[in-house]
Amino acid sequence: MLSIIGLLTIAIIVGLLISNKITPIVALVLVPIVAAFVAGFGFAEIGDFFNSGIESVMSVVIMFIFAILFFGLMQDVGLFDPLINKMIALSRGNVIAVAVGTVLIAAVAQLDGSGASTFLITIPALLPLYKRLKMNPYLLLLLVGTSASIMNMLPWAGPLGRTAAVLGVDVTDLWRPLIKVQIIGLLLLVGLAILLAIREKRLIAKRGDFNEELYKEAASPVDNADDEASLKAASLRRPKLLWANAILALAIIGILVWGIVPAGFTFMIGVSLALPLNYPNMKDQMERIKAHAPNALLMAAIILAAGSFLGILNGTLMLDSIATDLVKILPAFVLPYLHLIIGFFGVPFDLLLSTDAYYFALLPIVEQVASGAGVSSLSTAYAMIIGNIIGTFVSPFSPALWLALGLAGLEMGRHIRYSLLIMWGFSIVLLAISVLIGVI
Repeated sequence: MLSIIGLLTIAIIVGLLISNKITPIVALVLVPIVAAFVAGFGFAEIGDFFNSGIESVMSVVIMFIFAILFFGLMQDVGLFDPLINKMIALSRGNVIAVAVGTVLIAAVAQLDGSGASTFLITIPALLPLYKRLKMNPYLLLLLVGTSASIMNMLPWAGPLGRTAAVLGVDVTDLWRPLIKVQIIGLLLLVGLAILLAIREKRLIAKRGDFNEELYKEAASPVDNADDEASLKAASLRRPKLLWANAILALAIIGILVWGIVPAGFTFMIGVSLALPLNYPNMKDQMERIKAHAPNALLMAAIILAAGSFLGILNGTLMLDSIATDLVKILPAFVLPYLHLIIGFFGVPFDLLLSTDAYYFALLPIVEQVASGAGVSSLSTAYAMIIGNIIGTFVSPFSPALWLALGLAGLEMGRHIRYSLLIMWGFSIVLLAISVLIGVI
C-alpha cells in the first residue's frame, strides 16, 4: 500500500510540474502532506518528517542564496565583460572561430549559474555576427545551450543543488569529481563546434551565401547604449576595480574547490567583501541585494519545499517501499545498470519531465533501487546528472530557453529538431567517458 501511495504521490507531483499550472513549491509541499495523511500518519509525525527533511537541505539553501548574490554582483560590476568582448573580437570574420568563440563565451557567461543571464549576454552579442556571416542561428542556440549545460554542473547551479538535497550530501563534495567531466566536456564541445562549423561553412557555400568580404568584416552587436536598461547596467560597472574583483572571485572559487570552509560560508564572505568593495554606499548595496534576491529566494524556496517532500517520503518509508517492490518486479540483471539506463535516456527525459520532476521524483527512486543492487548513491547521481544535464536547454520546460528563443526570434520545434539528436549523442559520449575515467 505504501508503494502505491508513494508512486501516486510522485506521479501527481510530476503531472503538476509538467502542466505548469502551479509552482513546484505548491506541488512539493501539499501533495506529500495529503499522501502522508492517507497513509495513516498524524500531524506530529508529519512535522517530524518535515524537520528531518529541512535539516538535510539547509546547507544547500544557504549556499544557493549567497552564491547567486555573489555571482550576480560579479556580473553587475562587469568582471566577465573584458573576456567576453575579447573572445568576440578574436572570433569575428571566421565561421570556425565564431563557433569556438560561442562555446567559450557561453561557458564564461554561465559562471553565475543562471541560464537566463547567459542567454541575455550571448544572444544579443553574437546573433548579429551569425546573421552577417549567414550562419544558422539554431547553431548559435545549440552551442550556447550545450556549453551552458556543461557549466551547469557547478555547485551553485540548479541540478547539483537539487541532487545534494535529495542525497543529503555536501554540494561541493558532489561537484569536485565533476570538474574533470566539465573540462573534458568543454574540450569535446570545442571539437564538435569545429565540425559543425565546417559543415555550416559548406552549407553557406552551397546556398551561394559565401562572401569573402563578410568573413573579413566584423559585425558589431546592436548598439542600444541609449536604452534605459543598458544605461543602468553601465552605471553598475566597475572597470577600475576589475583586478580586485578578479582576485576576489578566484579566491572564492579556490576556497570552494579546496573545501576547507563550507560552501555557504564561503559565498557569504564573498558577498560581504564584494558589496563594500564595489558599492561603498549602503543604499547601493541594498539595491544590488534586492535586484538579485528574487532569483536567490526562488531557488531557496524550491529547495526547502523539496526538503519537505523528501523528508515526508523518507519518513513514511514510501521510497523504501517503492524500491523494495521494484526490486521484486525488475529482472535482477537490470538493477546494477538501472542508473546507466536512465542516464542514457537522460536527454529525452528532458522533453517529458521538468528539472524538478527529474531530480526530486525520479532520482530518489532510481537511487533507492540501484543502491539495493550495490551501486553507490554518488554513481547513480553522476549517471543521472551527466546523462540529463546536456539536454537542459532543449527542453520546453526550461524558462531560460524560451527567453533565448524570444531574443533570437526562433521557434521551439525547429530548435528541438536541429539540436536534440546532437545533444543526445554528445550526452551519451560524455556519459561513456565518465564511466571510463571512473566518475561513474
